[in-house]
Amino acid sequence: MDVDLALVGNGGAASLLLDALARHGIRDLRIATIDPGDGDRHRTWAFWTGATDDLDPVLEASWTAVDLYAPQRRTLELGPTRYAMVRSAPVFARAEQAADRLGVKQIIARAAEVLDEGTAVTVRDPHGDVIVRAEWVLDSRPAKPARPGRTSWLQHFRGWWVRSAEPVFDPRSAVLMDFRTPQPPRGVSFGYVLPTGAHTALIEYTEFSPQRLEDAAYVEALSAYTRGLGLDPDKLLVEQVEDGAIPMTDAPFTLRPSPRVVRLGTAGGATRPSTGYTFSAMRRQADQIAAALARGGDPVPNPAYPRRHLWMDAVALRAWDRGLVPAPAFFERLFMRNSPSRVLRFLDGRTSPTEEVALMASTPLLPMTRAAAGDLLARFR
Repeated sequence: MDVDLALVGNGGAASLLLDALARHGIRDLRIATIDPGDGDRHRTWAFWTGATDDLDPVLEASWTAVDLYAPQRRTLELGPTRYAMVRSAPVFARAEQAADRLGVKQIIARAAEVLDEGTAVTVRDPHGDVIVRAEWVLDSRPAKPARPGRTSWLQHFRGWWVRSAEPVFDPRSAVLMDFRTPQPPRGVSFGYVLPTGAHTALIEYTEFSPQRLEDAAYVEALSAYTRGLGLDPDKLLVEQVEDGAIPMTDAPFTLRPSPRVVRLGTAGGATRPSTGYTFSAMRRQADQIAAALARGGDPVPNPAYPRRHLWMDAVALRAWDRGLVPAPAFFERLFMRNSPSRVLRFLDGRTSPTEEVALMASTPLLPMTRAAAGDLLARFR
């Protein structure tokens, strides 16, 4: 099969791209998706957005204020920004509808080789058989970074979608970061609570650290955090479990491994190294690709984050990893000494250099300067 555009991998990044292509009115483009169809497609994404959003019809919930515990409770008024949550099922359903409108050929196969031959890209399966030949390939499969990072952590987590017989949650109030959890020897842990109603919520335990935990450790940590909220885990019905790990590293990813192959998602640099947030960057890149194709250009998005933001992330990771600055204190100072809108725009990669100077000045200056000097020396080495 010959196509104009092949999407290798059919997860969140590809789904957002299909939806964007349909919204931008793409026509007469031969598109194929290639995916083995055996991955876990149940996940939840959280992101920052404005007063209105194209995803409003399918949002699970959104909040204009969130709580931060470090360890005292601080309520952050976000308006006009919102913290929003969407589950994967409606996002994938929108992508299916978009695929129907676009006439996408959906191929169930495992891509083993993506070979750029200059004028076209050949995608082969593990047996060496050709799946498609495409003018462009957008590859959202996980990929190793171009080189090891100076700091390489994971954001790893376990979450419970719970239901209570009693109305124990306040759907108007979400807990963004709760640092009252026991802190690991190297890294940071926190819980958060995202209620979708008086009886339902996502309760999650998260760590930023070099390695994942054993399964039993997640269960114990999540149970302890739930009890710390004043809830009895035995009285909550766990309807679904979410589990995952996201890279937090200053290692560079190769965003364009060859002229006609472009990477999307985490492999395409969409994951913010200092927080693990990915969804907003995937959406931006999907819209950029769709807009480029609509005007007859190449499907190549901009880098997800400015280079100066990646440098600041590298310094922050180094400071946490070397024990120069406790991460809970870092985030508390960041949010308490800046407007929430400025912090959230920084996390989204949308602040100006002037704002970033103010953000850096609000962090512990001496240890962060030591981290910056150490990062510079490591780069020279």
